[in-house]
Amino acid sequence: MNKAQQAAKSIIIMIIFTLGSKFLGFLREVLIAAKFGSGMETDTFFIALTATGLVTGFLSNAISTTFIPVLSEIDSKEGKTGKIGHTNNMINIIFVVSAALVMCGWIAAPIIVKLLAKGFEGEQFNLAIKLTRIGMPMILFSGIIGVMTGYLQSEERFTSSSAIGIPFNFVYIFFLLFLSTKFGIKGLMIAGVLAVASQFLIQIPEARSSGYMYDFKFDLKDKYIKQVVLLSLPVFIGVAINDLNAIVDKTLASSLMDGSISALNYANKLDGLILGVFVIAITTVIFPMLTKESNSDNYDSLKEIMGYGINIILLITIPATVGLIVLAEPIVQITFERGAFDTSATIMTSQALIFYSLGLVAMAIRLLITRVFYSIQDTKTPMVNGAISVGFNIILNLILVKFMAHSGLALATSIATTIATLLMMHSLRKKIGSMRVKSYIVCGLKSGLASAMMGLVSYLIYHGMYGILGTGIKFNLMSLLISVSIGVVVYVVLCYVFKVEEVGMVIEKVKEGLGKR
Repeated sequence: MNKAQQAAKSIIIMIIFTLGSKFLGFLREVLIAAKFGSGMETDTFFIALTATGLVTGFLSNAISTTFIPVLSEIDSKEGKTGKIGHTNNMINIIFVVSAALVMCGWIAAPIIVKLLAKGFEGEQFNLAIKLTRIGMPMILFSGIIGVMTGYLQSEERFTSSSAIGIPFNFVYIFFLLFLSTKFGIKGLMIAGVLAVASQFLIQIPEARSSGYMYDFKFDLKDKYIKQVVLLSLPVFIGVAINDLNAIVDKTLASSLMDGSISALNYANKLDGLILGVFVIAITTVIFPMLTKESNSDNYDSLKEIMGYGINIILLITIPATVGLIVLAEPIVQITFERGAFDTSATIMTSQALIFYSLGLVAMAIRLLITRVFYSIQDTKTPMVNGAISVGFNIILNLILVKFMAHSGLALATSIATTIATLLMMHSLRKKIGSMRVKSYIVCGLKSGLASAMMGLVSYLIYHGMYGILGTGIKFNLMSLLISVSIGVVVYVVLCYVFKVEEVGMVIEKVKEGLGKR
């Protein structure tokens, strides 16, 4: 099995597990709402969860991302034994640092709650402090999970990483079904700690099968640990910049008509589903391959892998963009329109979804290009690019919000992301040379033509079926599923006719499998 086939197999596995995790996560949220409702306790719980999440998210994501290229460098210089040794050292150091953060968080809980929820007073304020303190041990596990994720992905092992959300959600669901009545909201926070711990436990079997063995090692002078820390700092700043971007959008939306913030939030979630399920799987699988080629100074192979990734992303995000634009209103209606979410909310959200979707391709490519920079151990360029993106977004927000209200904020995000992506590709070209842009353009044009025809077919079929079946939610869903399914078939067939290499490869593999049967 060659690299492309192995990558495709890993991507499919990740997509399947991610879809399973998304479904369980949705069920978890439904159960929390059913068991605890929407009131003082749940508000307090989510604030406490945010307090711990600020630290856990940084530890697990920043460390795993920056640790992979460093581990690849270690592997090329010291082999597997050195790689395991430095991983153990990193685990022990992170554990000590995390324990210190837990203690600081426990002491500073009242201050943290005050910063995150100024309106909390009396009983609610005291409950928020208790829940925050209960949740602090999550930090201990998240740091170790980040290290192990980096190690496993550097070994090109992705099963536990992609399935990590399944035990997490199962713990929550078990508690909500059988124990929530007895232990209440405090028990829910304890379940959250156990859920995070379960993510680490699922990594152990795969780590052992890779040859990993734990051994106590603690060396603060380890140069590779310092390297990870230095690489992590720009990542942390980049995350803070992106958070600032979201704050600016919400601040401007708060001055618009009621429902504007919610419309942007729901539309962003739908748009982000494509990124979360498909694009993240692609970038996660490709990242370790990029780091190995980078550490071998094999930039030709690095460009080849990157090109394969970009073409796959184009083949997924271009039709997704067309589909979200053409069928925005029925997608929002079926997903959200019930209860207090009325027709007006559907229209506002579908408008935002259309304009967010315009930046989907650029956003996806930017995720991959960022990983290419990380693979060559450059975390500063993505940070600077993030700051530029925020600058453009703020300027465009102030202009477009006057003419397009909340839709202008969504469009500003798409334009700013597209500009930032083009600038980032230009910066990457300076570092690694020619990037075979012609092949991306050809693939994009073929996918665009096939997507346009797919969009036309899906639109006509949906409205035809909708007119025949009626307006009920079940019939609406049926019309949408039929139109999307036929649209996907049309798209795949046209890509095959247009001789898109990646689609042709998949179809040939399917033919081989059917032939063997």
